[in-house]
Amino acid sequence: MSPQPTARRPHVRRLLPALALLAGAHGAIAADPAFVAISNTQGQALGIVVQRVVPGGGTSASGLPATVGIPNSQVRVIAAPLAGVVESLETAPGMSVKKGEVLARISSPQALELQRDRIQADSQATLARQSLGRDEQLFREGLIAESRLQASRANAAQSAAQATERRQELALAQHSGGQTLSLVAPIAGNVLEQHVSVGQRVEQSAPLYRIARLDPLSVEIQAPLAIAARAKVGTPLTIASAGASGRLIAVGRAVDPASQSVLLRGLVTQGAEALRPGQATSVDLALGNATETTVQVPGSAILRHENKTWVFVAARAGTATGYRATAVNIIGRTGEASVVSGIPADATVATAGVSALKASWLGIGKE
Repeated sequence: MSPQPTARRPHVRRLLPALALLAGAHGAIAADPAFVAISNTQGQALGIVVQRVVPGGGTSASGLPATVGIPNSQVRVIAAPLAGVVESLETAPGMSVKKGEVLARISSPQALELQRDRIQADSQATLARQSLGRDEQLFREGLIAESRLQASRANAAQSAAQATERRQELALAQHSGGQTLSLVAPIAGNVLEQHVSVGQRVEQSAPLYRIARLDPLSVEIQAPLAIAARAKVGTPLTIASAGASGRLIAVGRAVDPASQSVLLRGLVTQGAEALRPGQATSVDLALGNATETTVQVPGSAILRHENKTWVFVAARAGTATGYRATAVNIIGRTGEASVVSGIPADATVATAGVSALKASWLGIGKE
């Protein structure tokens, strides 16, 4: 008894009658593995429909998901320089502040200790200078040894350094007299967060406010690998929904394992006032490679194989007509069409019957 034929998957069995029409094309395929030889009659039997590509409208990538953020260099946290009690808060989230404007006042007994230490250090520095003056006079008169003069000079230098240190500590604490500390804005910007309330006791270094300058803003863009490979620092970007524009300032090297996307960071230099930090938006990139031809192809023409994107382009191999599997790079999307590079601007691609062409190309169903 002859062996039973191996069971095939249902979708392959449906393609077998049509694939039988391609039996005479093996020679052409063997000569060019990417070429599938098909006559007009065979193409009709396979349900193949073709369409001529249209210009891609420029080398751009549109509709990339992005999130608006704030450049790190424009963010400041106002913290309590000493432990104390919040006496007053002079601003609130959403308000704008000027550089040097008082934001909060804190009552801290430690401020009095710093002030006392500064006064003592100043007094010691003054005495050390006076002692050095006397020893210099005595040394000129030959009444003391040089070693004593050197010791006086070292003591005066040390006392002066301590006095300077105490004054800097008091300045960093933003001491405004008595035991009150007046905290001021280090930059002009907007108040984003408030972490304390009036009357609350805070420890040293506890955050009080977070303020930021909101122009320019940054955007974090999630881009497919094919687009990230073409993006460069300086690539122009636009956010059409807000009328904003800018440029890329960084192209990430790591790939997100889940989405297989790359992080691009941009800086919005025009129209940032129409955006808000944390806002989700979409970004268009002008990739700007004028030497590369881009075209639009319907989504139904695209297939994926071995981590690459392919289309079947109508072609000839000698006297045989058919389709050649051609690898393309997806640059962006326009509606339901994909903008790709890698095929001529006058190419004709298969938009239906692609599964049958793929099966013949890969030899699926051949005995």
